[in-house]
Amino acid sequence: MILRFRELFDDFFCLIFEIKTNAEVFMKKMIILTIIAGIVLWSNFSFARTKFVALPERAETIIRLDNPDFTLVEEERSLPLQKGTNQVDFSWAGVNIDPDSIRIKILDHPEQVKLVSVSYPPGENALVWQIYSPEAFEEKIRISYLLKNIDRLITYKAVADKNETKVNLQSYLVLRNFSGEDFSMAKILLDYGETFEKAVAHEETRQMLFLTKDGVPIEKKLTFDARKLPWDPEKVQGNVGIPVTYEIKNEKNSGLGEFGLWGGKARVFQDDGKGSTIFLGEDNANYTPAGEKMSLYIGDSRDIVVSQKKIKDIRINVRRNSDGAVVLYDTDEVIQVEIENFKELPANLTLIQEIPGEWDMEETSHQYEKEDANILKFNINIKPKAKETVTFHYHRRNVR
Repeated sequence: MILRFRELFDDFFCLIFEIKTNAEVFMKKMIILTIIAGIVLWSNFSFARTKFVALPERAETIIRLDNPDFTLVEEERSLPLQKGTNQVDFSWAGVNIDPDSIRIKILDHPEQVKLVSVSYPPGENALVWQIYSPEAFEEKIRISYLLKNIDRLITYKAVADKNETKVNLQSYLVLRNFSGEDFSMAKILLDYGETFEKAVAHEETRQMLFLTKDGVPIEKKLTFDARKLPWDPEKVQGNVGIPVTYEIKNEKNSGLGEFGLWGGKARVFQDDGKGSTIFLGEDNANYTPAGEKMSLYIGDSRDIVVSQKKIKDIRINVRRNSDGAVVLYDTDEVIQVEIENFKELPANLTLIQEIPGEWDMEETSHQYEKEDANILKFNINIKPKAKETVTFHYHRRNVR
């Protein structure tokens, strides 16, 4: 009986030992399988997760400067996608990108390759796209975004002929890149003019000629604004100059008119007829839509003298209250403007006059046009070495 019990005890001990040994073997096998599975999963994950910085260089980059306030950048890249869901990191450390403006477009297989989701890692200038691909593709994608601190200036150079009837017009694009991004090669586009393919590094400024138009008709105009200039120049110390401008019509007849001309600094020169040029002046041109005129101020002329005086100003139709005090009246006014041209060439002068309040014209020696209810413009052509007199007679009504 004791012997049987000992045999049973030995059998039980061997069973326990065998179970323990098998358990240890099983755990070791599980650990090995887990490590192998982890390696496989990590390997698959590392192949499926494509780091943006590991992609090939940009195949093409376009910098669009159509908008004066924002710069749109579009770049194409080849993306090695694996079958299944791929994670693509897009980071922009040190580059001034508006994160809300970032877009991605699938180009080669748009019906098969799909953008699943977008996530933004906290505390990073980065985002992660999850892109599903049914097969392994070398997929071309386009990424677009608004880039800050890259801007452009437009400048003009206009050279007038000796008779001041035409100009050779050149326009330059000045690109300034302080965005933090280097572009090894990029197509630079405005909404008109030539397209450039240039390298633009961070903190680099480039000037490029993008528009040339020769023989553009101009109109030389002098402007006497009675609201700003002295009426009697003889009572003013020094010469009183009349502002001179060149007007360029942005229209097809001038060789332009297909697009608006951006505003910018303009330098104006004149051919002296001896193979050289004279610097006339510098102005900041305003944006000029198609069909409108660009006006370039080139200085003041002393070859035209304008003297203006009011030769009549009386009250009429006086209305009084019960106490005899004047409450309303009309006026009878006459203004005379004398213009003298000392040049050997004819001149075109614009007279700007202001009549405040309600008024009606009684009589005028020259036709005029209204800029608004109170501003009148007379366009006067003056012959060489000649004088011209402009007179207008008007009434102001219900003056308090």
